[in-house]
Amino acid sequence: MAPAATDITLAILPLDLVPGRCSWTVVLVILTVTMNPAYDVTYRVENYTRGQAHRVRSVEQRLGGKGINVTRVLNQLGRYARATGFADHAFAAAAEAEIPVDFVHALPWVRRTVVISESDTGTATAFREPGARISNPHASEQLEVRVSGMLPHISGLVIAGSLPDGIDPGLPARIAHAALDAAVPTVCDLHGPALRMAARVPGVVLLPGLGEFESLTHCRPETPEALVTATRPLVDRGVGAVIVTRGPLGMVGVTPDGSWEARLPEPLTGNPTGAGDTVAAAVIAALATTKTPDWPAILVDAVATSAASVVIPVAGEIDRRLRGHLAPTVLISELETPDRKSAGD
Repeated sequence: MAPAATDITLAILPLDLVPGRCSWTVVLVILTVTMNPAYDVTYRVENYTRGQAHRVRSVEQRLGGKGINVTRVLNQLGRYARATGFADHAFAAAAEAEIPVDFVHALPWVRRTVVISESDTGTATAFREPGARISNPHASEQLEVRVSGMLPHISGLVIAGSLPDGIDPGLPARIAHAALDAAVPTVCDLHGPALRMAARVPGVVLLPGLGEFESLTHCRPETPEALVTATRPLVDRGVGAVIVTRGPLGMVGVTPDGSWEARLPEPLTGNPTGAGDTVAAAVIAALATTKTPDWPAILVDAVATSAASVVIPVAGEIDRRLRGHLAPTVLISELETPDRKSAGD
């Protein structure tokens, strides 16, 4: 008989079974935190023209939010993942039917994100609702306690997405700090005040887009090298790594050990919604399995995984075959800054 699995550990059969003896391997789960989930609605149209009526060819609705998408992608990558955060009863029940979840019931309702996907151009336009105000006055404390109880049993943590109204922007940073104190690799994909507070947590990995990066550093670098120069103070103050996603231009990663640019030779067109979530999934999947990250390899995989999501019309899915084809084509180059060159002379 198999041993009973805990709420967040999974017991699986080994690859080889010796007759008369059963052994089991306990797999630690990667946990994602989504504080402002959404119903993702995708309208497919031939083309979208502002100010005109459109005939919608098809409609898809699925459970979403950045952490939910990260959980889905991790499962596609063969990683066991579980989602927590805030939700209402209906969203939590629907999510539980699809993926392992453990939500704090704190929202009166869950917002929607509407994406208009154009078949003729392969582009997408997104409308993101702000979401409801937290209705549970003890929601933050309950989520912190819930995540804290899971820390001994998880191998990685992702905190991603916006915050609902009524939540202290310091909450993600507090959760990240507790996780890193417990030696759990932690990735934060946030924006605004929550990102600025998370950037003060030693060891955290940040995944800002260009807009979030500009808000965080108050500068707009025009080149990868300038981006490294602007990022280096964050790393010098203790951030574990900063990976700046640049859309079709790829990404730049800055760590205490070096800086790299990774990109495809030619960008793919499609629906970029959720592409950043696939980056978070690829990064935490790697960090959860090693104590010494191979950052160039992580960036290559992140670029390939992200590109493999762009060709899918809905967020939270990747084309795994395309991912495998793209990885060998990713261009990776080490970057230097004038300050580091001078220090080495």
